[in-house]
Order: sequence, then C-alpha cells, then structure tokens
Amino acid sequence: MADIRNNFVGIKSPNPFWLASAPPTDKAYNVIRAFKAGWGGVVWKTLGEEGPPVVNVNGPRYGAIWGADRRLLGLNNIELITDRDLQTNLREMKQVKMDWPDRALIASIMVPCVEESWKSILPLVEETGADGIELNFGCPHGMSERGMGAAVGQVPEYIEMVVRWCKQYTRMPVITKLTPNIADIRKPARAAHAGGTDAVSLINTINSITGVDLDSFAPMPTIDGKGSHGGYCGPAVKPIAMNMVAEIARDPETRGLPISGIGGITTWRDAAEFMALGAGNVQVCTAAMTYGFKIVQEMIAGLENWMDEKGHRSLDDIIGRATPNVTDWQYLNLNYVAKAHIDQDACIKCGRCHIACEDTSHQAITNVVNGARHFEVIEAECVGCNLCVNVCPVDNCITMEPLAAGALDQRTGRPVSPVYANWTTHPNNPMAKVAAE
Repeated sequence: MADIRNNFVGIKSPNPFWLASAPPTDKAYNVIRAFKAGWGGVVWKTLGEEGPPVVNVNGPRYGAIWGADRRLLGLNNIELITDRDLQTNLREMKQVKMDWPDRALIASIMVPCVEESWKSILPLVEETGADGIELNFGCPHGMSERGMGAAVGQVPEYIEMVVRWCKQYTRMPVITKLTPNIADIRKPARAAHAGGTDAVSLINTINSITGVDLDSFAPMPTIDGKGSHGGYCGPAVKPIAMNMVAEIARDPETRGLPISGIGGITTWRDAAEFMALGAGNVQVCTAAMTYGFKIVQEMIAGLENWMDEKGHRSLDDIIGRATPNVTDWQYLNLNYVAKAHIDQDACIKCGRCHIACEDTSHQAITNVVNGARHFEVIEAECVGCNLCVNVCPVDNCITMEPLAAGALDQRTGRPVSPVYANWTTHPNNPMAKVAAE
C-alpha cells in the first residue's frame, strides 16, 4: 500500500489533502466535520486583527459558470475574511488542535501592512498551537481595496518585507499565499523566498465577473441592483494554477521552494498532476463546497490506488516528476511529427472533427468518401494540431500517432528527421541569424 502521509515544511498530516482558507474552514463545527471525513489538514479562514470584525454582505455572495450538464465549472466569491471575532476563532482553533493533534492546522492571516499589526497577532496565533501560518496576499476583492490581500501580493517589495517580519516574530513555519492577478508569478515567489518564507501556496482566486443579469443589467451576484468583481475559483482555473506552480518549481531562483498547490482540484488525478509539477501537497475549496467534505475519501482512495498500480511507494516518488519536462516553447523539438488517426470502429459519424478542422483549421478531415459519410484524416494536410482529438465526443476515437524517424511526412514531402532541432537554431528565426553572424 502506498504511503501518502505528508510532511510539508515539517508540518505532518495523514494525507496531502488540506482544505484551503475559505468558508468551509470558518469555524470549529466545519473543521471537525472535515477531519471526521478524512481531510489531512485545514487552513483556517483568514483572521483579521483585533477589534470590530469585517462585515460581509447580507445577500448573494457567489456567481457561477456551469457546463451544459449544470456541472459547476467556476465559482465567483465576494465574501471577505472571517467576520467572527478574533478571540472566538483563536479559542476554537486551540481546542480543535488539542482534539485532533495528528491533523495539520494552519492559520491564515491578513492584517494591515504595518509591522506592529503583524507583531501583535502572531503571538496570539502561536498560542493556539497552530502548526503554521499562511500569509493571505491573494484576496482580490474587498480587502485589497483596504491595502491588504492582493494589494500586498502584487508588490514584491511588500511581500518580502512582511515575510521578514513574520520570520522575525514567530517560530511557526510561514507559508506565503500568492495572487494570480499579476503578470509574472515568479517575481512575488522570489520576493517571498528572499524574505525567508518556508513555502508558498498558490493560486488564490482570480479577479472576475461571472455574468450580467440582462434584465437588471447588473453583475451577478447582485446586491440591491449592484454587483462587484470577486475571486474566481473551481475547475476552470486549474490550468492557470498548474502553470504558475510549474513556473515557480522550475525557476532557478525558487527551485526547491516548497509549494502548496491550489486551484480547481476536484479529483485525485488533479492532485497528482499538481504534485507532479512540484507541489508538496494540495489545498481544496470549491470541490468541497460543491460535493461535501466526504469527497476527500475518493481523493485518498484514488491516489493510493494509482500509486500502487504505478509502483510509487510515497509522495516523494511523484512530487516534481513532471517539472523537468516543462520547458519554454522555443526549446520544443520542431522535427517531431504526429498525425491524427480516426478509429473507424469507434467513430459515431457525428462530424464534429470534420467541421472543426474544415472551418477553423487545416481542412485535413474528409466528410464524404465514395459518396458515403466517412471521416478520415488526409495526412497530406494534417499538421498534427490535435483539435480533432479535443472536440471528439468519443474517448480515444481519435488519437495522435507520432511518425518514426525516416518516415515520409506527406504534408512536407520530406522524411522525418531524427535530429532534435528547436526555434533557437531555426533558419526562420532572425535571432538565430544574428547569433550565427
């Protein structure tokens, strides 16, 4: 049996599945239910400084994007940090940690970008016995307008400064949560690393408006005829999150920096993909809000079964395995050639591949052969783009078949070269010409 116990910057948990800081981790009742269901850890919903708590709207807080089958693809959230008193949260955190010592309990924190504010709250959190803190530099709505959240996360100098304060004033491991609402995710990660952070977590939510009510002409969710941008999460953000995780994992300046992966994780496969790209564990929110806490049981069982099937004994066998295979476009092998192949036995003759290719790509798939409806790849026109694979409704009906070295590429009329060649040396690249000269 695969061992999926997790040790993330010294924080131990029975599995790598943590609940992210969000409504599901707002109070002891929810967290206890989560632990009973099997979650390895939680990041408690973000704490603010002492005094009157923040005020949330008393109406709709979520917008959504659904698939054709009403499956939730993306969720927009305008809720703020915890609106419960700080001392109430701290008391509950302390009790939960005492009752569940084998689970990870992380305190998410967001206070003004003032040294004294961080210096004051850290001892209070430390006294709860929390295993670590997560600095919320990612929230894109409400709090960012007050100079916190993403307003800090978008300024690398602020990130480094606050991380240094936290490392100075607490013994707890520091996890820095990054905003995706930035041009280059490597810059805030480098700043956190320079400040001494023990790890980074990403992504937080993406600034968004998910829809407009075409009767009232107000963004949704709508509060008294008005709407606001919020934070977008769920399965739709997974590709963005994985790219950002990979960028940090392979950056020479942050390589080896522990990463907690967040963004659209719904299944064990999602989690395995994040970890393969360099995440040491994962955090989940939308999937739990959609399907309930027991979804973690499917994640645990699925990950264990896959690891057993593939012979992976521990999480260390898979963490970062895909990172060396992530590269810049300019280094892809331009001599590699693949062609689409349609399995005629599996084809249902819907014609989707043909119309996608005919209207928007390379006119490389027939729709009629010898007077009969028939879909077949015209190899002399196929550039191997694989659009047909992605629009086909039948799994594995269309596959991409690599051409062996020496085989004739009917499109170019030339044999496939066995030599690796990329854009940096291509004759059409003006920079390659300059370098040669």
